[in-house]
Amino acid sequence: MPVGAIDSLLFRNLFGTEQIRAIFDDKAYVRRCVDVEAALALAQSRERVIPDDFGKQIASACRSVSLDYERMSNETEIVGYPILPLVRQLSAACGDEAGKYVHWGATTQDIQDTATVLQMRAGLKLVDGQLTALISTLSTLASKYKNTPMAGRTHLQHALPVTLGYKCAVYLSSFQRHLERLEQLRPRCLLVQFGGAAGTLASLGSDTDVGLRVRKALANELDLYDPSITWHTARDGVAEIVNFLALVGGSLGKLALDVMIMSSNEMSEVSEPFVPHRGASSTMPQKRNPISSEVILAASKILRSNASLCLDAMVTDFERASGPWHLEWVAVPESFVIAVGALSQADFALAGLVVNTGQMKHNLDSTRGLIVAEAVMMELAGHIGRQRAHDVVYEACKDAIESEERRTLYEALLEKLELLPAISPDKLQSLCEPSNYLGAADRMVDNVLALNS
Repeated sequence: MPVGAIDSLLFRNLFGTEQIRAIFDDKAYVRRCVDVEAALALAQSRERVIPDDFGKQIASACRSVSLDYERMSNETEIVGYPILPLVRQLSAACGDEAGKYVHWGATTQDIQDTATVLQMRAGLKLVDGQLTALISTLSTLASKYKNTPMAGRTHLQHALPVTLGYKCAVYLSSFQRHLERLEQLRPRCLLVQFGGAAGTLASLGSDTDVGLRVRKALANELDLYDPSITWHTARDGVAEIVNFLALVGGSLGKLALDVMIMSSNEMSEVSEPFVPHRGASSTMPQKRNPISSEVILAASKILRSNASLCLDAMVTDFERASGPWHLEWVAVPESFVIAVGALSQADFALAGLVVNTGQMKHNLDSTRGLIVAEAVMMELAGHIGRQRAHDVVYEACKDAIESEERRTLYEALLEKLELLPAISPDKLQSLCEPSNYLGAADRMVDNVLALNS
C-alpha cells in the first residue's frame, strides 16, 4: 500500500501525474535494468568480448522474459540490491550457454546507475515539454498584459508601479533559463555507467582498449553519452539533475507565492481558474482556496530538501560508497514526480488565470499617488539636488499619510513652496500619475518575449 503523497490514492494527482509515475515505478525501473543488460550483451558481442550469437540470444530473451517480481523482492531484501536476483532470472531465461554471459564483467552499480540515467532522461523529456508549455502560457500573459499597470511591491508595501505583463515576463525569464540549463546538462549528466567492480574495467582483460570500446558501444546502444572515466563515486551528475529540478521548483514556488497573495480577498487581483468545488471548504461555503499554488509551494520545498539529499550523496568513500548512494534511490524518483506535478499545476493555474484589471487599478490608486513619490523626487532633484528633493518629498508623503482628510500626494506637494518654481502644477500632476512611471518595463517584456523565437 502507498505510504507517501506521490503514490497516495488521495493525493497522487495533486503531487504528480500518471506519465511521470509510469517512468519511475518499480517495474519500469526493473525494465530499464533489463534493457541495460541486453544492451551490454549486444555491445560486448559486437566487440567480440562474448560470442556474437550469445549477445543476440541474451537481448532476445531480455525482450520476452517474464519476471517473478515477488521472488525478486524477497531476494533483494536479503542481498540488499536487486541486480543479483535479476541476473539469476535473466541467466535462466537465456539458457545454459548464453546465460553464462549475462552481466559479463559488470557490477551491480553499472546496471542500476545506467537504468536510473535512462529513467532520468525520460523524466527530463517530460520536464522539457512542460517547461515549453509553461513558457508559452507565460508568454501569452506577458504579451496580453504588457501595458496593464499594477502596484509593484517590496517588503509587501507599495513600491513603484509595474505592469502585470512585466511581472509575468520576470517569471518567464526564469523558465527560459531553466530550459537552457536543461539542454546544457544533458551531455554532462546523461552518462552511461560501466566500469566493473572498482571502475577500472579490469574484468574485461588486459587489453585496455576492449573495456573502453565496450563502454562506448554500450553508450551508443542506449543513446547515452560516453564518459571520460567511471563515475561510480563521482555523483555530481545526479546531483546536478536533482538540483536543476529544485531550481525549477524555486521559480515555481516564487510564482505560486505571488499568486496566493494576489488572490487574497484584500488584493483580489488574480485568482486561479474556477472549477466547481475546487478549493472548497468543508465549513465555509464561500471559499475558493488557491489549491494549485498551495501544492506548488509545498512541492518547491520538497524539491529543495531532496536537492540537499543528493548533495549529501556526493560525499562517498573510496571506490564504492558504503551508503550515500541509497539517498538517491529516495530523492531521484520523488523529485521527478514532484517537479512534473508542480509544473502541471502551474500550467493549469496560469493558463486559466482570472485577472481583475479593475482591482489592480483600484489597488494602484489606493495610496493616492504615494507609489510614484520617486518620480517627483527624481524630477525635483535636477533642480535642488537629490538629497534635498528626497527630504521635501518625504515630508509631503508624511503629510499625505497622516492627514485625516486622506489627501493625495499631489495635494500635499502643492503646499511645498520649493516645488512651485521648479515644477508646474500640470507637470506635477503628470508625475503623480502611476501609469506614467513604468520605466523600461514594456521594452524588457519585449526583450524577454523575443528570446522565444
